[in-house]
Amino acid sequence: MARYPQGGGMTDAGRWRRERVRMQAAQWFGEGRRNAWIAAELRVGLRQVEKWRRTWREGGVEALRSRGPHRRPRLDDGAFARLEAELNRGPAAHGYADDQRWTLGRVAALIRRMFGIDYTLPGVSLLLRRNGWSVQVPGRRAIERDDHAVQVWKEQVWPQVEAPRRTWAPGSVSSMRPVRGSGRPKDAPGAGGDTGRR
Repeated sequence: MARYPQGGGMTDAGRWRRERVRMQAAQWFGEGRRNAWIAAELRVGLRQVEKWRRTWREGGVEALRSRGPHRRPRLDDGAFARLEAELNRGPAAHGYADDQRWTLGRVAALIRRMFGIDYTLPGVSLLLRRNGWSVQVPGRRAIERDDHAVQVWKEQVWPQVEAPRRTWAPGSVSSMRPVRGSGRPKDAPGAGGDTGRR
């Protein structure tokens, strides 16, 4: 995983846009507009509008205001900064000398070791994405890679390994009466009119 600058997860602007839609719905609730009309105007599902109307009836316009992200990360900013510093030291600093990649399992183990908090793998993924980390692929090729050998294999070996594609021909589900032109060799079992029974 590597850091990318724009951050991850829902942005404040995205939450504000969603809140604007709910506020427009609240205004129309007050005007007595029907749910189906509001759903069509706002381009949202009817069930969502019904849910908003229930919330509006119980708590008014304030109940429809955004409360920020659904769940706060269990690691606060200070704890995540400590985790990030350890991630930047690299996997080798934490005993992973065989492979220099951070996996979700390794990050979860590091969080458990550092903070005593258990995260699921999807939870680790969400935590990292919310804090601006993304999945990356290796930026360099292996030193041992021989591009000439790869090209030779593609041109000479692979065509011999790959089975030739059959052209389409009508077939039969019956093993006793194959359709003519099925591509079956004439001496294959079940080919022609010979069923093999005597």
